[in-house]
Amino acid sequence: MARKNANISLTSYDDIFSTEESRTDKKLEKVKNIPLNELHPFKNHPFRVVDDESMLRTVESVAQYGVLAPAIARPREEGGYELVSGHRRHHASELAGLETMPVIVRNLNDDEAVILMVDSNLQRETILPSERAFAYKMKMDAVRRTAGRPSKNNPRQLVGNLESADMVGEASGDSGRQVQRYIRLTELIPELLTMVDEKKISFNPAVELSFLKPEEQRDFLEAMDMEQNVPSLSQAQRIKKLSQDGNCTIDTMQEIMAEVKKSELDKVTLKNDVLKKYFPKSYTPKQMQDTIIKLLEAWQKKRQHQMER
Repeated sequence: MARKNANISLTSYDDIFSTEESRTDKKLEKVKNIPLNELHPFKNHPFRVVDDESMLRTVESVAQYGVLAPAIARPREEGGYELVSGHRRHHASELAGLETMPVIVRNLNDDEAVILMVDSNLQRETILPSERAFAYKMKMDAVRRTAGRPSKNNPRQLVGNLESADMVGEASGDSGRQVQRYIRLTELIPELLTMVDEKKISFNPAVELSFLKPEEQRDFLEAMDMEQNVPSLSQAQRIKKLSQDGNCTIDTMQEIMAEVKKSELDKVTLKNDVLKKYFPKSYTPKQMQDTIIKLLEAWQKKRQHQMER
């Protein structure tokens, strides 16, 4: 009678002589001190690294205590590592005169790296609208690729636009609709997007203006400059409608921007250059305001006395 073949599993030498603790330790991520010149910025990184007061505080902390939270990076085919999170810490380490910084190295594919990069940077205290817009766009593209693309056998994408947007905004608490509105900002020409970052144009009107063609946006910039006015939501919506109807010209936009907004009918603005001519250089804005109020009160009393005569 033939013997049945037995499935024999041989235990490796390492498994025999290693402990459970050492096997678990191998699975844990290791922190490495990597030279700063081997760490490279993430491709198309949407978040800016600025030498502001916050960076100055970070540099002081790094100089005194070192980098307390390791960065995350992934190996590059051409050598070195691509930073996924930790760009500000990397810059602060350079300014503090360090040569290395602690890094966790992970093997991530492109989409995994994008999602982790965006989620980790959205925890910052201050994020510009343009940064959030391009970050959401990058993550949306990565989520769509991860969820699945349409094919001949499956013409419907596995995850719809709004579902993808909901997944994108989940980590930062934004709804799918809000994510889509932020992504619209990436359609603005750089000059208009900068004005949104500088709070010269409000978010909602900017979303409406993003539907204009690039050449219409440039004409709008000129119209806005000629009228020295920024758009309200209502004005931006009307200009968007003109574009959709094929009637958007610099003249029609200038006509809309020349309108006096209802909110400005009861508003009086005095420029600093005008006020400073009448006050000592040492006066603060609060002191100037208090003095103006006192003078107006005195003028009002004088006027009342004249009317009572």
